[in-house]
Amino acid sequence: MKIFTSAQIHELDKFTIEKEPIKSIDLMERAAKAITQAITEVWSNQTPVIIFAGPGNNGGDALAVGRMLCDKGYEVSAYLFNVTGNLSDDCATNRKRLYDKKSKALIEVTQEFEPPQLEAGTLVIDGLFGSGLNKPLAGGFASLVKYINSSPAKVVSIDTPSGLMTEDNTYNVRANIIRADLTLTLQLPKLSFLFPENQQFIGKLKVLDIRLSKEGMEKIDANYTVIEENDIRKRLLPRDPFAHKGKMGNALIIAGSYGMGGASVLATKACLRVGAGKVTTHTPKRNSMILQISVPEAIIQFDREETIFSEAVDTEDFKAVGIGPGLGTSEQTAIAIIAQLRRTQCPLVADADAINILSNHRAWLQQLPKGIIMTPHPKEFDRLEGPSTDSFERLMKARDLAQRLQAYIMLKGHHTSLCLPDGHIMFNSTGNAGMATAGSGDVLTGIITGLLARGYKQEDACIVGMYLHGLAGDIAARELGEESVIASDLIQYLPLAFKRLKE
Repeated sequence: MKIFTSAQIHELDKFTIEKEPIKSIDLMERAAKAITQAITEVWSNQTPVIIFAGPGNNGGDALAVGRMLCDKGYEVSAYLFNVTGNLSDDCATNRKRLYDKKSKALIEVTQEFEPPQLEAGTLVIDGLFGSGLNKPLAGGFASLVKYINSSPAKVVSIDTPSGLMTEDNTYNVRANIIRADLTLTLQLPKLSFLFPENQQFIGKLKVLDIRLSKEGMEKIDANYTVIEENDIRKRLLPRDPFAHKGKMGNALIIAGSYGMGGASVLATKACLRVGAGKVTTHTPKRNSMILQISVPEAIIQFDREETIFSEAVDTEDFKAVGIGPGLGTSEQTAIAIIAQLRRTQCPLVADADAINILSNHRAWLQQLPKGIIMTPHPKEFDRLEGPSTDSFERLMKARDLAQRLQAYIMLKGHHTSLCLPDGHIMFNSTGNAGMATAGSGDVLTGIITGLLARGYKQEDACIVGMYLHGLAGDIAARELGEESVIASDLIQYLPLAFKRLKE
Protein backbone atom coordinates (compact mmCIF):
# COMPACT_ATOMS: atom_id res chain seq x y z
CA MET A 1 0.00 0.00 0.00
CA LYS A 2 1.40 3.36 -1.03
CA ILE A 3 1.59 6.35 1.30
CA PHE A 4 1.20 9.63 -0.59
CA THR A 5 2.36 13.12 0.35
CA SER A 6 -0.22 15.92 0.59
CA ALA A 7 0.77 17.08 -2.91
CA GLN A 8 0.28 13.56 -4.28
CA ILE A 9 -3.10 13.26 -2.55
CA HIS A 10 -4.18 16.42 -4.39
CA GLU A 11 -2.82 14.91 -7.62
CA LEU A 12 -4.79 11.69 -7.01
CA ASP A 13 -8.00 13.66 -6.40
CA LYS A 14 -7.45 15.54 -9.64
CA PHE A 15 -6.70 12.31 -11.55
CA THR A 16 -9.92 10.75 -10.23
CA ILE A 17 -12.00 13.81 -11.19
CA GLU A 18 -10.59 13.81 -14.72
CA LYS A 19 -10.54 10.08 -15.43
CA GLU A 20 -13.69 8.75 -13.75
CA PRO A 21 -14.99 11.37 -14.67
CA ILE A 22 -16.67 12.98 -11.67
CA LYS A 23 -17.19 16.56 -10.56
CA SER A 24 -15.18 17.61 -7.51
CA ILE A 25 -18.37 18.47 -5.62
CA ASP A 26 -19.70 14.97 -6.30
CA LEU A 27 -16.45 13.41 -5.10
CA MET A 28 -16.84 15.48 -1.92
CA GLU A 29 -20.39 14.16 -1.59
CA ARG A 30 -19.09 10.60 -1.89
CA ALA A 31 -16.54 11.24 0.86
CA ALA A 32 -19.16 12.87 3.08
CA LYS A 33 -21.45 9.84 2.76
CA ALA A 34 -18.64 7.54 3.90
CA ILE A 35 -17.82 9.84 6.82
CA THR A 36 -21.47 10.14 7.84
CA GLN A 37 -21.88 6.37 7.75
CA ALA A 38 -18.85 5.90 9.99
CA ILE A 39 -20.16 8.47 12.49
CA THR A 40 -23.69 7.02 12.64
CA GLU A 41 -22.26 3.57 13.35
CA VAL A 42 -20.86 4.90 16.65
CA TRP A 43 -23.11 7.78 17.75
CA SER A 44 -26.94 7.75 17.67
CA ASN A 45 -29.08 10.71 16.59
CA GLN A 46 -29.64 11.50 20.27
CA THR A 47 -26.07 12.87 20.31
CA PRO A 48 -25.84 16.65 19.81
CA VAL A 49 -23.29 17.48 17.08
CA ILE A 50 -21.15 20.60 16.79
CA ILE A 51 -19.17 21.06 13.59
CA PHE A 52 -16.17 23.36 13.16
CA ALA A 53 -15.54 23.89 9.45
CA GLY A 54 -12.63 25.70 7.85
CA PRO A 55 -12.75 27.64 4.57
CA GLY A 56 -11.23 24.89 2.38
CA ASN A 57 -12.36 21.51 1.15
CA ASN A 58 -11.99 19.95 4.60
CA GLY A 59 -14.62 22.42 5.72
CA GLY A 60 -16.71 21.52 2.68
CA ASP A 61 -16.58 17.86 3.72
CA ALA A 62 -17.69 18.83 7.24
CA LEU A 63 -20.63 20.93 6.03
CA ALA A 64 -21.79 18.11 3.75
CA VAL A 65 -21.61 15.71 6.69
CA GLY A 66 -23.64 18.19 8.76
CA ARG A 67 -26.38 18.25 6.11
CA MET A 68 -26.50 14.45 5.96
CA LEU A 69 -26.67 14.19 9.75
CA CYS A 70 -29.59 16.66 9.74
CA ASP A 71 -31.36 14.33 7.30
CA LYS A 72 -30.88 11.51 9.82
CA GLY A 73 -32.42 13.45 12.69
CA TYR A 74 -29.29 14.70 14.45
CA GLU A 75 -29.27 18.08 16.19
CA VAL A 76 -26.46 19.89 14.35
CA SER A 77 -24.76 23.25 14.86
CA ALA A 78 -22.14 24.02 12.19
CA TYR A 79 -19.65 26.87 12.63
CA LEU A 80 -18.09 27.91 9.31
CA PHE A 81 -14.98 30.07 9.69
CA ASN A 82 -14.99 32.48 6.74
CA VAL A 83 -12.75 35.17 8.18
CA THR A 84 -11.12 36.15 4.86
CA GLY A 85 -14.21 35.85 2.66
CA ASN A 86 -12.40 33.31 0.51
CA LEU A 87 -14.07 29.89 0.61
CA SER A 88 -13.12 27.07 -1.76
CA ASP A 89 -15.77 26.55 -4.46
CA ASP A 90 -16.93 23.23 -3.02
CA CYS A 91 -17.03 24.62 0.52
CA ALA A 92 -19.21 27.50 -0.71
CA THR A 93 -21.53 25.04 -2.47
CA ASN A 94 -21.94 22.98 0.68
CA ARG A 95 -22.53 26.13 2.73
CA LYS A 96 -25.51 26.90 0.49
CA ARG A 97 -26.77 23.30 0.58
CA LEU A 98 -26.68 23.20 4.37
CA TYR A 99 -28.33 26.63 4.63
CA ASP A 100 -31.10 25.57 2.25
CA LYS A 101 -31.59 22.33 4.17
CA LYS A 102 -31.59 23.81 7.66
CA SER A 103 -30.54 27.43 7.92
CA LYS A 104 -30.51 27.44 11.73
CA ALA A 105 -27.82 24.74 11.72
CA LEU A 106 -25.29 27.06 10.07
CA ILE A 107 -23.40 29.79 11.91
CA GLU A 108 -20.94 31.65 9.70
CA VAL A 109 -18.05 33.27 11.55
CA THR A 110 -16.55 36.28 9.81
CA GLN A 111 -15.25 38.36 12.74
CA GLU A 112 -16.16 37.76 16.37
CA PHE A 113 -16.61 34.20 17.60
CA GLU A 114 -18.39 33.15 20.74
CA PRO A 115 -17.53 29.46 21.23
CA PRO A 116 -20.36 27.11 22.10
CA GLN A 117 -20.45 25.03 25.27
CA LEU A 118 -18.78 21.67 24.62
CA GLU A 119 -20.15 19.20 27.14
CA ALA A 120 -19.73 15.51 27.81
CA GLY A 121 -22.09 13.70 25.48
CA THR A 122 -21.52 16.22 22.69
CA LEU A 123 -19.82 15.14 19.48
CA VAL A 124 -17.42 17.61 17.86
CA ILE A 125 -16.65 17.14 14.17
CA ASP A 126 -13.33 18.71 13.28
CA GLY A 127 -13.28 19.92 9.69
CA LEU A 128 -11.03 22.95 10.12
CA PHE A 129 -7.97 21.97 8.12
CA GLY A 130 -7.13 18.77 6.24
CA SER A 131 -4.13 17.27 4.50
CA GLY A 132 -3.16 20.50 2.71
CA LEU A 133 -1.94 22.26 5.86
CA ASN A 134 1.73 23.31 5.59
CA LYS A 135 2.39 25.45 8.66
CA PRO A 136 1.49 25.37 12.37
CA LEU A 137 -1.84 26.80 13.45
CA ALA A 138 -1.70 30.18 15.16
CA GLY A 139 -3.99 32.96 16.38
CA GLY A 140 -7.71 32.28 16.67
CA PHE A 141 -7.54 28.80 15.18
CA ALA A 142 -4.88 27.78 17.70
CA SER A 143 -7.09 29.11 20.50
CA LEU A 144 -10.07 27.16 19.14
CA VAL A 145 -8.03 23.95 19.03
CA LYS A 146 -6.97 24.43 22.66
CA TYR A 147 -10.59 25.09 23.62
CA ILE A 148 -11.75 21.87 21.92
CA ASN A 149 -8.94 19.85 23.47
CA SER A 150 -9.78 21.12 26.96
CA SER A 151 -13.43 20.06 26.67
CA PRO A 152 -14.95 16.69 27.68
CA ALA A 153 -16.62 16.32 24.25
CA LYS A 154 -15.73 13.47 21.91
CA VAL A 155 -13.94 14.60 18.75
CA VAL A 156 -14.02 13.13 15.24
CA SER A 157 -11.49 14.55 12.78
CA ILE A 158 -12.11 14.45 9.05
CA ASP A 159 -9.12 13.11 7.09
CA THR A 160 -6.51 14.38 9.56
CA PRO A 161 -6.67 16.13 12.96
CA SER A 162 -6.52 19.87 12.31
CA GLY A 163 -3.05 21.24 12.92
CA LEU A 164 -1.29 17.93 12.16
CA MET A 165 0.65 18.01 8.92
CA THR A 166 0.67 14.91 6.77
CA GLU A 167 4.45 14.44 6.72
CA ASP A 168 6.82 16.65 8.66
CA ASN A 169 5.77 17.90 12.10
CA THR A 170 9.31 18.48 13.37
CA TYR A 171 8.70 22.19 13.95
CA ASN A 172 4.97 22.01 14.60
CA VAL A 173 3.37 23.46 17.74
CA ARG A 174 1.89 20.36 19.30
CA ALA A 175 -0.36 22.26 21.70
CA ASN A 176 -2.15 23.59 18.60
CA ILE A 177 -3.15 20.21 17.16
CA ILE A 178 -6.59 18.65 17.66
CA ARG A 179 -6.58 15.56 19.88
CA ALA A 180 -9.17 13.40 18.15
CA ASP A 181 -10.89 10.38 19.62
CA LEU A 182 -11.49 9.08 16.09
CA THR A 183 -9.83 10.08 12.82
CA LEU A 184 -11.70 9.21 9.63
CA THR A 185 -9.04 9.45 6.97
CA LEU A 186 -9.86 9.25 3.28
CA GLN A 187 -8.61 6.39 1.09
CA LEU A 188 -5.10 5.99 2.53
CA PRO A 189 -3.35 6.69 5.86
CA LYS A 190 -0.97 9.63 6.00
CA LEU A 191 2.76 9.35 6.69
CA SER A 192 2.55 11.24 9.99
CA PHE A 193 0.04 8.67 11.27
CA LEU A 194 2.82 6.07 11.41
CA PHE A 195 4.92 7.95 13.98
CA PRO A 196 4.45 7.17 17.70
CA GLU A 197 4.46 10.77 18.96
CA ASN A 198 1.43 11.56 16.75
CA GLN A 199 -0.83 8.82 18.10
CA GLN A 200 -2.05 11.19 20.85
CA PHE A 201 -3.70 13.32 18.14
CA ILE A 202 -5.18 10.57 15.98
CA GLY A 203 -7.01 8.42 18.51
CA LYS A 204 -8.63 5.47 16.79
CA LEU A 205 -7.92 5.49 13.05
CA LYS A 206 -10.40 4.37 10.42
CA VAL A 207 -9.52 4.48 6.72
CA LEU A 208 -12.53 5.14 4.49
CA ASP A 209 -12.58 3.92 0.90
CA ILE A 210 -13.99 6.75 -1.22
CA ARG A 211 -13.11 4.98 -4.47
CA LEU A 212 -10.32 7.22 -5.67
CA SER A 213 -8.85 6.02 -8.96
CA LYS A 214 -6.97 2.73 -8.71
CA GLU A 215 -5.23 3.61 -11.96
CA GLY A 216 -4.09 6.88 -10.41
CA MET A 217 -2.77 5.11 -7.33
CA GLU A 218 -0.78 2.75 -9.54
CA LYS A 219 0.60 5.54 -11.74
CA ILE A 220 1.70 7.93 -9.01
CA ASP A 221 5.14 7.01 -7.68
CA ALA A 222 5.38 6.97 -3.90
CA ASN A 223 8.51 7.12 -1.76
CA TYR A 224 6.71 5.39 1.11
CA THR A 225 5.02 1.98 1.19
CA VAL A 226 3.28 -0.08 3.87
CA ILE A 227 3.99 -3.80 3.52
CA GLU A 228 0.91 -6.03 3.45
CA GLU A 229 0.46 -9.78 3.65
CA ASN A 230 0.12 -10.36 -0.10
CA ASP A 231 3.43 -8.53 -0.66
CA ILE A 232 5.12 -11.08 1.61
CA ARG A 233 3.55 -14.13 0.00
CA LYS A 234 5.02 -13.13 -3.36
CA ARG A 235 8.50 -13.01 -1.84
CA LEU A 236 8.54 -16.36 -0.02
CA LEU A 237 11.04 -18.84 -1.44
CA PRO A 238 9.79 -22.40 -2.05
CA ARG A 239 11.46 -25.25 -0.21
CA ASP A 240 12.88 -27.91 -2.51
CA PRO A 241 11.37 -31.28 -1.47
CA PHE A 242 14.75 -32.91 -2.25
CA ALA A 243 16.78 -30.36 -0.27
CA HIS A 244 19.34 -31.31 2.36
CA LYS A 245 20.87 -29.14 5.08
CA GLY A 246 23.80 -28.19 2.88
CA LYS A 247 21.41 -26.62 0.38
CA MET A 248 19.40 -24.70 2.96
CA GLY A 249 22.14 -22.29 3.96
CA ASN A 250 24.92 -22.07 6.51
CA ALA A 251 24.66 -19.06 8.85
CA LEU A 252 27.07 -17.59 11.39
CA ILE A 253 25.83 -15.75 14.49
CA ILE A 254 28.43 -13.74 16.43
CA ALA A 255 26.76 -12.84 19.72
CA GLY A 256 26.82 -12.92 23.49
CA SER A 257 29.51 -11.73 25.87
CA TYR A 258 29.63 -13.53 29.20
CA GLY A 259 26.49 -12.58 31.13
CA MET A 260 24.63 -11.89 27.86
CA GLY A 261 24.57 -15.45 26.60
CA GLY A 262 20.80 -15.25 26.23
CA ALA A 263 21.20 -12.88 23.28
CA SER A 264 23.17 -15.52 21.39
CA VAL A 265 20.56 -18.17 22.27
CA LEU A 266 17.67 -16.05 20.96
CA ALA A 267 19.42 -15.05 17.73
CA THR A 268 20.55 -18.62 17.07
CA LYS A 269 17.16 -20.21 17.72
CA ALA A 270 15.41 -17.66 15.49
CA CYS A 271 17.94 -18.26 12.73
CA LEU A 272 17.25 -22.00 12.84
CA ARG A 273 13.50 -21.53 13.10
CA VAL A 274 13.24 -19.63 9.79
CA GLY A 275 14.73 -22.58 7.97
CA ALA A 276 18.50 -22.16 7.84
CA GLY A 277 20.10 -25.56 7.19
CA LYS A 278 22.96 -25.08 9.63
CA VAL A 279 23.80 -22.37 12.18
CA THR A 280 27.15 -21.81 13.84
CA THR A 281 27.32 -19.50 16.84
CA HIS A 282 30.62 -17.81 17.72
CA THR A 283 30.64 -16.86 21.39
CA PRO A 284 33.02 -16.63 24.39
CA LYS A 285 34.00 -19.91 26.06
CA ARG A 286 31.99 -19.30 29.22
CA ASN A 287 28.75 -19.36 27.23
CA SER A 288 29.33 -22.96 26.14
CA MET A 289 27.02 -24.61 28.67
CA ILE A 290 24.04 -22.32 28.13
CA LEU A 291 24.25 -22.57 24.35
CA GLN A 292 24.79 -26.32 24.09
CA ILE A 293 21.89 -26.99 26.45
CA SER A 294 19.55 -24.32 25.04
CA VAL A 295 20.22 -24.85 21.33
CA PRO A 296 21.49 -28.40 20.75
CA GLU A 297 20.87 -27.99 17.00
CA ALA A 298 23.56 -25.27 16.72
CA ILE A 299 27.28 -25.69 16.21
CA ILE A 300 29.25 -23.75 18.81
CA GLN A 301 32.47 -21.99 17.81
CA PHE A 302 34.33 -20.60 20.82
CA ASP A 303 36.25 -17.37 20.94
CA ARG A 304 39.75 -17.65 22.36
CA GLU A 305 38.70 -15.31 25.19
CA GLU A 306 36.60 -16.51 28.11
CA THR A 307 34.15 -13.60 28.30
CA ILE A 308 34.21 -11.42 25.13
CA PHE A 309 34.38 -11.50 21.35
CA SER A 310 38.03 -10.73 20.73
CA GLU A 311 39.01 -11.44 17.11
CA ALA A 312 37.43 -11.69 13.67
CA VAL A 313 36.75 -15.15 12.28
CA ASP A 314 36.82 -16.64 8.81
CA THR A 315 33.44 -16.48 7.02
CA GLU A 316 34.30 -18.21 3.75
CA ASP A 317 32.01 -21.17 4.45
CA PHE A 318 28.98 -19.10 5.46
CA LYS A 319 26.18 -17.65 3.35
CA ALA A 320 25.20 -14.98 5.93
CA VAL A 321 26.50 -13.45 9.15
CA GLY A 322 24.60 -11.79 12.00
CA ILE A 323 26.70 -9.84 14.48
CA GLY A 324 26.10 -7.70 17.54
CA PRO A 325 23.54 -9.05 20.06
CA GLY A 326 24.95 -8.97 23.57
CA LEU A 327 28.59 -8.52 22.51
CA GLY A 328 29.40 -5.57 24.75
CA THR A 329 31.45 -2.52 23.77
CA SER A 330 34.94 -3.12 25.12
CA GLU A 331 37.75 -1.75 22.99
CA GLN A 332 39.03 -5.22 22.17
CA THR A 333 35.55 -6.22 20.98
CA ALA A 334 35.27 -2.99 19.00
CA ILE A 335 38.47 -3.74 17.08
CA ALA A 336 37.29 -7.31 16.46
CA ILE A 337 33.93 -6.10 15.17
CA ILE A 338 35.31 -3.63 12.62
CA ALA A 339 37.78 -6.29 11.45
CA GLN A 340 34.86 -8.71 11.07
CA LEU A 341 32.75 -6.19 9.18
CA ARG A 342 35.62 -5.42 6.80
CA ARG A 343 36.52 -9.03 6.00
CA THR A 344 33.02 -10.52 5.68
CA GLN A 345 32.14 -11.09 2.04
CA CYS A 346 28.67 -12.64 2.44
CA PRO A 347 25.47 -10.74 3.36
CA LEU A 348 25.72 -9.22 6.81
CA VAL A 349 23.33 -8.11 9.58
CA ALA A 350 24.68 -5.68 12.21
CA ASP A 351 22.62 -5.10 15.35
CA ALA A 352 22.81 -3.92 18.94
CA ASP A 353 26.41 -3.58 20.17
CA ALA A 354 27.80 -3.71 16.63
CA ILE A 355 25.86 -0.48 16.02
CA ASN A 356 26.81 0.98 19.41
CA ILE A 357 30.48 0.40 18.60
CA LEU A 358 30.08 2.14 15.23
CA SER A 359 28.52 5.06 17.11
CA ASN A 360 31.71 5.37 19.15
CA HIS A 361 33.90 5.08 16.03
CA ARG A 362 31.96 6.92 13.33
CA ALA A 363 34.91 7.01 10.94
CA TRP A 364 34.49 3.26 10.61
CA LEU A 365 31.14 3.75 8.85
CA GLN A 366 33.01 4.39 5.61
CA GLN A 367 34.55 0.90 5.84
CA LEU A 368 31.23 -0.95 5.95
CA PRO A 369 30.50 -3.27 3.02
CA LYS A 370 27.77 -2.21 0.60
CA GLY A 371 24.50 -3.99 1.21
CA ILE A 372 25.00 -4.28 4.97
CA ILE A 373 21.76 -4.53 6.98
CA MET A 374 21.62 -2.47 10.19
CA THR A 375 18.73 -2.86 12.64
CA PRO A 376 18.89 -0.09 15.29
CA HIS A 377 16.17 0.89 17.70
CA PRO A 378 15.63 4.69 18.00
CA LYS A 379 18.16 5.28 20.78
CA GLU A 380 20.84 3.24 19.00
CA PHE A 381 20.22 5.22 15.83
CA ASP A 382 20.38 8.53 17.70
CA ARG A 383 23.74 7.51 19.14
CA LEU A 384 24.87 6.73 15.59
CA GLU A 385 23.57 9.84 13.79
CA GLY A 386 22.85 12.34 16.55
CA PRO A 387 19.63 13.15 18.47
CA SER A 388 16.45 13.80 16.50
CA THR A 389 13.54 16.05 17.43
CA ASP A 390 10.94 13.54 16.27
CA SER A 391 10.42 10.37 14.25
CA PHE A 392 10.19 12.14 10.89
CA GLU A 393 13.59 13.78 11.34
CA ARG A 394 15.08 10.44 12.47
CA LEU A 395 13.55 8.72 9.45
CA MET A 396 15.04 11.27 7.05
CA LYS A 397 18.46 10.77 8.64
CA ALA A 398 18.09 6.99 8.25
CA ARG A 399 17.10 7.39 4.61
CA ASP A 400 20.13 9.58 3.95
CA LEU A 401 22.45 7.13 5.73
CA ALA A 402 21.07 4.20 3.72
CA GLN A 403 21.72 6.07 0.48
CA ARG A 404 25.15 7.25 1.55
CA LEU A 405 26.35 3.81 2.66
CA GLN A 406 24.26 1.86 0.11
CA ALA A 407 22.94 -0.02 3.10
CA TYR A 408 19.60 -1.27 4.44
CA ILE A 409 18.68 0.64 7.60
CA MET A 410 15.81 -0.86 9.60
CA LEU A 411 14.48 1.48 12.29
CA LYS A 412 12.68 -0.69 14.82
CA GLY A 413 9.38 0.46 16.33
CA HIS A 414 5.62 -0.02 16.22
CA HIS A 415 5.76 0.56 12.47
CA THR A 416 9.31 -0.64 11.78
CA SER A 417 10.65 1.26 8.77
CA LEU A 418 13.13 -0.09 6.23
CA CYS A 419 15.20 2.50 4.37
CA LEU A 420 16.50 1.09 1.09
CA PRO A 421 19.70 2.15 -0.69
CA ASP A 422 17.64 3.84 -3.44
CA GLY A 423 15.85 6.14 -0.96
CA HIS A 424 12.55 4.25 -0.81
CA ILE A 425 11.08 3.61 2.66
CA MET A 426 8.88 0.63 3.56
CA PHE A 427 6.84 0.35 6.75
CA ASN A 428 5.88 -2.88 8.47
CA SER A 429 2.22 -3.49 9.30
CA THR A 430 2.59 -6.28 11.88
CA GLY A 431 3.62 -6.18 15.52
CA ASN A 432 2.20 -4.96 18.82
CA ALA A 433 3.14 -3.45 22.18
CA GLY A 434 3.73 -6.90 23.68
CA MET A 435 6.94 -7.05 21.67
CA ALA A 436 8.40 -4.20 23.73
CA THR A 437 10.46 -6.67 25.72
CA ALA A 438 14.17 -7.44 26.02
CA GLY A 439 15.49 -9.78 23.37
CA SER A 440 12.96 -9.00 20.60
CA GLY A 441 15.70 -7.36 18.54
CA ASP A 442 17.99 -10.38 18.95
CA VAL A 443 15.22 -12.54 17.51
CA LEU A 444 14.87 -10.18 14.52
CA THR A 445 18.63 -10.40 13.87
CA GLY A 446 18.42 -14.19 13.85
CA ILE A 447 15.39 -14.18 11.53
CA ILE A 448 16.99 -11.93 8.93
CA THR A 449 20.32 -13.78 9.08
CA GLY A 450 18.54 -17.11 8.60
CA LEU A 451 16.59 -15.80 5.61
CA LEU A 452 19.79 -14.49 4.03
CA ALA A 453 21.39 -17.90 4.51
CA ARG A 454 18.37 -19.49 2.88
CA GLY A 455 19.04 -17.46 -0.25
CA TYR A 456 16.84 -14.39 0.12
CA LYS A 457 18.28 -11.16 -1.30
CA GLN A 458 18.91 -8.41 1.26
CA GLU A 459 15.75 -6.44 0.47
CA ASP A 460 13.53 -9.52 0.58
CA ALA A 461 15.17 -10.84 3.75
CA CYS A 462 14.51 -7.51 5.48
CA ILE A 463 10.91 -7.22 4.30
CA VAL A 464 9.93 -10.84 4.95
CA GLY A 465 11.92 -10.85 8.20
CA MET A 466 10.34 -7.81 9.80
CA TYR A 467 6.86 -8.93 8.72
CA LEU A 468 7.34 -12.47 10.10
CA HIS A 469 8.80 -11.08 13.33
CA GLY A 470 5.75 -8.87 13.86
CA LEU A 471 3.28 -11.54 12.77
CA ALA A 472 4.74 -14.05 15.24
CA GLY A 473 4.36 -11.34 17.89
CA ASP A 474 0.73 -10.77 16.91
CA ILE A 475 -0.06 -14.48 17.17
CA ALA A 476 1.76 -14.69 20.51
CA ALA A 477 -0.15 -11.67 21.86
CA ARG A 478 -3.46 -13.16 20.74
CA GLU A 479 -2.68 -16.43 22.54
CA LEU A 480 -0.91 -15.08 25.62
CA GLY A 481 -1.96 -11.43 25.97
CA GLU A 482 0.39 -8.52 25.26
CA GLU A 483 1.59 -8.25 28.86
CA SER A 484 2.91 -11.80 28.90
CA VAL A 485 4.82 -11.95 25.62
CA ILE A 486 8.57 -12.50 25.96
CA ALA A 487 11.18 -12.69 23.22
CA SER A 488 11.37 -16.50 23.15
CA ASP A 489 7.60 -16.56 22.44
CA LEU A 490 8.30 -14.88 19.12
CA ILE A 491 10.46 -17.86 18.14
CA GLN A 492 7.85 -20.29 19.39
CA TYR A 493 5.15 -18.73 17.19
CA LEU A 494 7.27 -18.30 14.05
CA PRO A 495 6.01 -21.65 12.65
CA LEU A 496 2.40 -20.44 12.89
CA ALA A 497 3.38 -17.18 11.20
CA PHE A 498 4.92 -19.11 8.31
CA LYS A 499 1.91 -21.39 8.18
CA ARG A 500 -0.48 -18.47 7.88
CA LEU A 501 1.51 -16.95 5.02
CA LYS A 502 1.57 -20.23 3.14
CA GLU A 503 -2.11 -21.12 3.56
